[in-house]
Amino acid sequence: MADFVQKTTVKTAVRELASPIADVSTFNTIVQSVITDNPFGCVAYTESGVTHQPVEKTKETYVAKIVYQDDDAKTVGSDSLKFNTIAGFNAGPTALLADTAFVTSHGGEAVRDSENESFATTLKCRDPNGEIYMVTFGRKSVSLTSYSDDAIRTKLETWADTVAALA
Repeated sequence: MADFVQKTTVKTAVRELASPIADVSTFNTIVQSVITDNPFGCVAYTESGVTHQPVEKTKETYVAKIVYQDDDAKTVGSDSLKFNTIAGFNAGPTALLADTAFVTSHGGEAVRDSENESFATTLKCRDPNGEIYMVTFGRKSVSLTSYSDDAIRTKLETWADTVAALA
């Protein structure tokens, strides 16, 4: 019988942040700076006739949280609202909180639970060595996946060390 032979060594690395990123605006600034400034030195490429930018956003998820509290500040209900854009994340909870009948149906006062909200964006990058890898920014961590060359991790670490919110 034939044996399976390892062809690549794909790695994952995660940086847990000392403190969650403060808010979606700060989060967006970090993500957009990677797309615009390309601090990892990624390169454009063409695959199957499609031209790709050096850094591309492939996925976004933003989760807003609402809790409903009674007169004793005891939680009597909650909502999680998931959006794929920051615009939705900003507008959705406002619309929900404006729906008096819905809020009243929970039997408590609606409060935005910003501390427990989450956001994540995945960026696809192509290193000059030809490797395509992913960087996922979350509120509490940054993950580097699908890489094999340790120089890629070193570039990401060096850059992240210069961004205060990623400490």
